[in-house]
Amino acid sequence: MTERAEQARRRIDLAATPGGRRVLFAALYLCEGAPIGFLWWALPTVMRSRGADSTRIGSLLGILVLPWALKFLWAPLVDRVQGPRFTLRGWIASAQALMVLTLVPLLFVDPARHFDMLAVLLVLHALFASTQDAAIDALLIQTAPESEHGRLTAWMQVGMLTGRSLLGGGALLVLDRLGDRGLIGILLGVLTLGILLATVYRAPSRLAGRASGDVPFLAALTRVLRRRTTWIGLAFAATAGAGFEAFGGFAGPLLTDAAGGDTDVAGRFFLLNAVLASAAGGLLAGALSDRVGPRSTCAFAGVALAGCLGWALLAIGQVGLVLPFTAVYLAIGAFTTASYTLFLAHTDRALAATQFSAFMAATNLCESWSVAATGRWLDDHGPRMVLGIATLVGLASLAWLIGLGTTAAPNRKEGES
Repeated sequence: MTERAEQARRRIDLAATPGGRRVLFAALYLCEGAPIGFLWWALPTVMRSRGADSTRIGSLLGILVLPWALKFLWAPLVDRVQGPRFTLRGWIASAQALMVLTLVPLLFVDPARHFDMLAVLLVLHALFASTQDAAIDALLIQTAPESEHGRLTAWMQVGMLTGRSLLGGGALLVLDRLGDRGLIGILLGVLTLGILLATVYRAPSRLAGRASGDVPFLAALTRVLRRRTTWIGLAFAATAGAGFEAFGGFAGPLLTDAAGGDTDVAGRFFLLNAVLASAAGGLLAGALSDRVGPRSTCAFAGVALAGCLGWALLAIGQVGLVLPFTAVYLAIGAFTTASYTLFLAHTDRALAATQFSAFMAATNLCESWSVAATGRWLDDHGPRMVLGIATLVGLASLAWLIGLGTTAAPNRKEGES
């Protein structure tokens, strides 16, 4: 390769520089967050405004999370099936294309009349989206030094929240003008642009930290499974988010109920308040995680999150939900960024997709069970009791953090502290 060609390659390789990596991962997560915002923020709110009860909403959301909770079963393929011609970039672009294909039929499906078909299509979409997520996270671990993990995680959350905001809150505000098909068309356009991102970065052809395949996959897997921190991390991930995941699944319906069925209130909240507060919390927690460590930041953010959730629950049924709900999303952004950075610190580079996907699958399992349980009991027992119990579960799970700071980072050599 000539010097000029090498310079041209570097100019379009966003993964090669710290600033480029921030743009790249924020953009990748924006494309990932757009359908999540549509499915998690807009869809439950619209369903509520059209008469769906909490049980139906919670059941659908619980089903949609299952592929994310089970992605650790196929994430090893992302680690194993890589080569000079099919790198992580190929995984990401292919999954993105399949995400588009699973949503195209929604242009011709009436959700009210074909609910079962809608559920099947969305589950398939979630299957490919979760695979794409595993590949993106593996790309971060392989291309970015540990010193950047906190800030990069924060920028990823900013991208995710921007996508959620545009196709979640923004969708609610323009639904009456564009209709269901118009919104699906916009979502397909965003996802198609995401495929084009494959042209502006490069990915390593084999795992970073592995010298010519010196570390066999099964040997690395056995090493990871023997670590106590792996199991503690999984337990923490499966319980820590119970409060805010349950709250997030029903924030839109709660705001809609308080506004007498008007979805514009929830739309404006998710378009501005939720995304700006979460982004601010995430950027703050990312900087703190790189300075004082993700475990300490996670503990502080977890306690603050429980306090904000308590404030929001006390405000339900009264005038002025927006301020306490905004505080909750500020704390959610901080806690999510800190906890993801903590999981990155305990992920072995030789199993980048597999192990981090297991941590993320556990967080999605937490999302699935907490939202489904909340939907089952919310109408009978009220939001304060049900969401209050979920908040207490999340607060108690912070005790797992005690066991997540005593072991050296898995990517360091033996004997390093």
